[in-house]
Amino acid sequence: MDRDALAQRIIDSFPDLPAQLAIAARYIVDNPDDVALLSMREQARRAGVRPWTMSRLAKRLGYDGYEEIRALHATAIRQGELGFAGKAGRQAARQKESGETALARDIVAAGATQIDRLAAPDSLAALADAAALLATARRIHCLGLRSSHAVAAQFAYIMSFLGDRTVLLGTDGFGGYDAVRVARAEDALLAVSVAPYSRLTLDIAHWAAGENVPVVAITDSPVSPLAAIARHTILVSTESPSFFHSMAPAFVAAETLAALVAGRGGAEALAAISRAEQQLAAFGVHHLAPTPRTGP
Repeated sequence: MDRDALAQRIIDSFPDLPAQLAIAARYIVDNPDDVALLSMREQARRAGVRPWTMSRLAKRLGYDGYEEIRALHATAIRQGELGFAGKAGRQAARQKESGETALARDIVAAGATQIDRLAAPDSLAALADAAALLATARRIHCLGLRSSHAVAAQFAYIMSFLGDRTVLLGTDGFGGYDAVRVARAEDALLAVSVAPYSRLTLDIAHWAAGENVPVVAITDSPVSPLAAIARHTILVSTESPSFFHSMAPAFVAAETLAALVAGRGGAEALAAISRAEQQLAAFGVHHLAPTPRTGP
């Protein structure tokens, strides 16, 4: 039996579990990584039950002891067992058991908590340090693939209001990444990638670092392969009750970086933003509400 099958068994048996066992069962389903990484006693404390309740639940589910349940979860972590399909199965089971609004609430609450972590002192310092580097770069190359592409594109779009020194890689029509060939030590590469990491993103970041181009990373772990390459790393959480990882914290990090870089630009940045606004107005890009008539 794998971890998904165990979770499904717990959900199926949930209505028949005594109150304390149900509390322990919910903790296992909602915190699969903790089951592998924390002691049984600590899990019981966090769940709000006695340690022997965890053992009783294991026996109720057909195991000799709770260590067998922990071993299943540890194996899942080592093997990366819960890919998108596995997570989708777990989400569907949870959605059926808890209901639509409960799942939606949990997804939104998880995102809010993750974004709030960016306000921690270490995260704020990392954002400020990264912005200082990007503000002095001659040209900023922005790289993100798959779910990370939109984050890199958002940063590049905001920075386009400051002039033409920001390049979004992957849009030049020549395989997408040729523009980075001209990057030099006075430039910078903003690379975005979270698990499962894009191999091409890592390859380009490795190449850039080898050319002494400083890399700023937005990634999900201090031990991610992208963090190992980066001069500065912005850590964002991606865990979600959804089958798909959350990119909301990465968007907030990118938008914050762009704002900090703009703020460092002084009068030159303000003038560039003003010119961009004038051009947008001249092209009629945005829909504007009609001016109310004041006369008869």
